[in-house]
Amino acid sequence: MSKLPKFDFDPHVLVGLDTSDDAAVYQLTEDLAMIQTVDFFTPVVDDPYLFGQIAAANALSDVYAMGGIPKVALNIVGFPNCLSPDVLSEIMKGGADKVKEAGAILIGGHSIQNDEPFYGLTVSGLVHPKKIQKNYGAKPGDCILLTKQIGTGIINTAAKVEFASERAKEESYRVMASLNRKGKEVMDQFTVHACTDITGFGLMGHALEMAEASKVTFHLDSSSIPYIPESLEYAELGMIPAGAYANRKFQEGKVDVSRISTAFQDLLFDPQSSGGLLYSIPMEEKERALEAFEKADLDTTVSCIGEVRELEEKNIILY
Repeated sequence: MSKLPKFDFDPHVLVGLDTSDDAAVYQLTEDLAMIQTVDFFTPVVDDPYLFGQIAAANALSDVYAMGGIPKVALNIVGFPNCLSPDVLSEIMKGGADKVKEAGAILIGGHSIQNDEPFYGLTVSGLVHPKKIQKNYGAKPGDCILLTKQIGTGIINTAAKVEFASERAKEESYRVMASLNRKGKEVMDQFTVHACTDITGFGLMGHALEMAEASKVTFHLDSSSIPYIPESLEYAELGMIPAGAYANRKFQEGKVDVSRISTAFQDLLFDPQSSGGLLYSIPMEEKERALEAFEKADLDTTVSCIGEVRELEEKNIILY
């Protein structure tokens, strides 16, 4: 990214490359801004329809993380000649159904021939310029709130070698395919100081981005972090995706995980496909927010997983 050409300053760009946020935001009028994002990946599950749902939910999540509402989506597809067109049809149907669920419109896209299939979306959303949620701004004393359980990367790894239980796979698929729409709608009622979504860098990586950008330290309570139960068991057996090791290597100098087991550390670095939203909100709003989430009846587990503190030697401390 450092080698990209620099563009002239445009005051309408409210969120750009500078903060590594989840999406770009461009102001259209005094009361309206456009959120723009793109995301795609190769299959994380065998079922093509489910894969389409997960990939679409993942792409739509960036808009929710910025506090916006998805409006328009375009398909991005890579597909090999050796597979049946029926497989592609199912992938795109899964994506289209998830876009409909989000209340957005799918209006086209682009495809190429590729040796390995991939699928995703570009998404445009809308937000009021004064209601943009950024990945920085967390304040000491805030509650750190997570809207989905983690562990899907480990479950997917176990599933590839036919080791994962049906129960574990079912929960993992439900978590990944679940839109972050309800979570965003619940948090519209509360004060959001910072927000991001949990994807390929894992809970640790995205929490670290938020803490670093906010110039604070996150104290995370490992006993409060929701996870798919079997994922810890599989981590203890060494079923760790390669991305978790890369995440650990990149992040380990800025986090203190010495107080927790190696297997749970692996869970924290586990890359997530279409993970939850991570919020920093005033601690005095925590109980009301958790009550609101309970009433909203999400398909996922929501928890306050820690507290924001003044900046210490490490940006993340686990206990």
